[in-house]
Amino acid sequence: MNATPERALDVVTFGETMVAVRVAGHIRCGGDATVAVAGAESNVAIGLARLGHRVRWGGRLGADESGELVLRTLRAENVLVDTASRDTDRATGLVMFEQRLPDVTRVEYHRHGSAGSRICVADSVAALAELPRILHLTGVTPAVSPSAAEAVTEAVRIAREGGVLVSFDVNFRSRLWDPDTAAAVLRPLARAADVVIASADELGLVARDPAELIDDGVSEVVIKLGANGATAHTVAGVTSAAGHRVSVVDSIGAGDAFTAGYLSALLDGGDVEQRLARGNTLGAFAVSSRGDWEGLPGRDELSLIAAGSGAALR
Repeated sequence: MNATPERALDVVTFGETMVAVRVAGHIRCGGDATVAVAGAESNVAIGLARLGHRVRWGGRLGADESGELVLRTLRAENVLVDTASRDTDRATGLVMFEQRLPDVTRVEYHRHGSAGSRICVADSVAALAELPRILHLTGVTPAVSPSAAEAVTEAVRIAREGGVLVSFDVNFRSRLWDPDTAAAVLRPLARAADVVIASADELGLVARDPAELIDDGVSEVVIKLGANGATAHTVAGVTSAAGHRVSVVDSIGAGDAFTAGYLSALLDGGDVEQRLARGNTLGAFAVSSRGDWEGLPGRDELSLIAAGSGAALR
């Protein structure tokens, strides 16, 4: 399977990107914090842009300084934001991270009624005014509001009619909706995709097993297994790739990083083994640094994953 090769725009994605506050200790105790931005789709966009791909992120932000931070950050990462809209009535959303144990992070959302929750069909139409090689969507966006779910459905329709490859990451968020409600929305979206990506515990929301999706016309079903790597299921069979053993600093954003790596290799014409390998590499980079996307590599850094423990590049 190959993405449409002749288009100048590699990937379009859209969803809610929020201001991210990372607290050094307990939120309830206050203390030092850092401010950045985070969102499943923009994480993927940044990962792809750092690898040299031309990517557009679409969404809706408040007409506030928080929205300016999101746009400034994405522009600095060479992500196109020219179709993003500003909402004068609603604020940009907020997410807070509290690392309770070395590999256990608690997330607190302040996104109900945010500008991002008002994403609508007009936003997806604007983002897809120039058709890309790949449309990447996640299960987060349809969870934030009915209008956002309609925007995702319309984006899939435009992509299918335009011959655009559709990538869909299930990305279930239990803080946003319950499994039964999510499954009813996510199942048809998964079946409309060419590539479905899920963690092992998310797959049941969209199918009994990968074979069910393959039988329904999905070309690839990719299962993320964390430190154990990933598997890709196609009509040709199952391909597995081992993960990288690295010191975990922050696990948030690892799945988005994997997706960026997988799609990057797909855009480069790599086979399934190469796609899985690059996905695992980006996932390892992501967990080795604090933040959703800050530690993602440039293309010239991909080989660093093979450097020995304690290596110093002088």
